[in-house]
Amino acid sequence: QVQLVESGGGLVQAGASLRLSCARSGRTFSGYRMGWFRQAPGKEREFVSGISRSGNTLYADSIKGRFTISRDDAKNTVYLQMNSLKPDDTAVYYCAAQDTMALFQVGRTIGEYDHWGQGTQVTVSS
Repeated sequence: QVQLVESGGGLVQAGASLRLSCARSGRTFSGYRMGWFRQAPGKEREFVSGISRSGNTLYADSIKGRFTISRDDAKNTVYLQMNSLKPDDTAVYYCAAQDTMALFQVGRTIGEYDHWGQGTQVTVSS
């Protein structure tokens, strides 16, 4: 069974930076593509960023140029570096993973991920 544990959230002022981490545990027979999603109060969960097994990345337009996703497979960890944070970035951020044979494909929809973390709260004050 795969478990994902997010960390790094918090309360910051606009313009600040945070780095989210997602540690993955459990058996794997191939590899995982990873993603970050977020859900603000009263809104649907939305795609933020994804990274393929090979390191290809994809970003939502709203965060492009401010957020960077990366992965360290030796540590089974994926990161989301968030810079120039805005109040609109306030949300619960969720890590997602999918066991896949595909090396280059990045998942950007909820349905493309089988495993989810519990989420970490990010609050950005103005």
